[in-house]
Amino acid sequence: MESQDGTQQPHLVLAHKLFLLTHPDAQDIEKVRLKEEVFAAVKVDDMASLYETLAADSVLEMDQAVLDTMRAKIDDELKKLDEKIADAEENLGESEVREAHLAKSLFYIRIGDKEKALEQLKVTESKTVAVGQKMDLVFYTLLLGFFYMDFDLISKSIDKAKNLFEEGGDWERKNRLKVYEGLYCMSTRNFKKAANLFLDSISTFTTYELFPYDTFIFYTVLTSIISLDRVSLKQKVVDAPEILTVIGKIPYLSEFLNSLYDCQYKSFFSAFAGLAEQIKLDRYLHPHFRYYMREVRTVVYSQFLESYKSVTIEAMAKAFGVTVEFIDLELSRFIAAGKLHCKIDKVAGVLETNRPDAKNALYQATIKQGDFLLNRIQKLSRVIDL
Repeated sequence: MESQDGTQQPHLVLAHKLFLLTHPDAQDIEKVRLKEEVFAAVKVDDMASLYETLAADSVLEMDQAVLDTMRAKIDDELKKLDEKIADAEENLGESEVREAHLAKSLFYIRIGDKEKALEQLKVTESKTVAVGQKMDLVFYTLLLGFFYMDFDLISKSIDKAKNLFEEGGDWERKNRLKVYEGLYCMSTRNFKKAANLFLDSISTFTTYELFPYDTFIFYTVLTSIISLDRVSLKQKVVDAPEILTVIGKIPYLSEFLNSLYDCQYKSFFSAFAGLAEQIKLDRYLHPHFRYYMREVRTVVYSQFLESYKSVTIEAMAKAFGVTVEFIDLELSRFIAAGKLHCKIDKVAGVLETNRPDAKNALYQATIKQGDFLLNRIQKLSRVIDL
């Protein structure tokens, strides 16, 4: 399950193709091509158990001869690997024994046997002393977790990696872990933490095994837009040279980011519609598609209303290039959900903002906490007096 420098890990490419193959919005002609590519990838890596599962789910057609060939190859290769391990244990040193066990772990990962791969990785870890090499085993486990979208395995592996870093570890691996954790946070809807981790890794990105740099920038911009305030967005994203060099290559992304910051709401909605398709067809973002669409609209509507004490619904609809009925329906949903601080005067056709006063709220909270503290002190003084 290793990947060459600068290329995405082949099993993650396969996982994305499998996702598209079962996606209702993917085109039929595209699915024909994807089916051929998936079958070729499964065959090349002798992924017998995955092939059986896909055939059972009617994703691929079962060819018993192909399956038998795969199993024969697997048995043959495992026999060779076991012989190498036995030879290393009898005749060679500890490092050679570890390498032989690692080779068997990587073979199980390659053929997609998750349980045996995890067992063998534990055996390999027991033969490993160096922290850096232990970290590499954690990265193999993380890749396995992302292939199967096993968030429990990913979470435990990230915690394990952080504990290993307390023993030591180089900066390159620490920076790689940030991207892995960022992807995990994004996949589990913790967009704020994902944005911070991605932004920390922009200048040190080397995790090409997860995704290309363009995709990394795509995720960074999307998570930042719903997580950062305007000032931070300008400093860390809009003006970031690393983002500026790549953002033009990704359809609609530059317009999406800049039109939001420049308050060009009509252009923003146009770019937003274009990006929606990309988000929907992304393996990690697809489960959060509806949530993300709501959050982005909350950000953009809040930004627009922040400039006004009151504004007509017609003026807002014109700014966004949509109908009055659409804006009325949209805002009523967000107001009812407590996402927007305003009210609609339907008769006058006006929106009146009632933003919460942050200073006043802080003052009230301080008074409340002060009263609570005084009560505790009085109770304590009575106990002392006794």
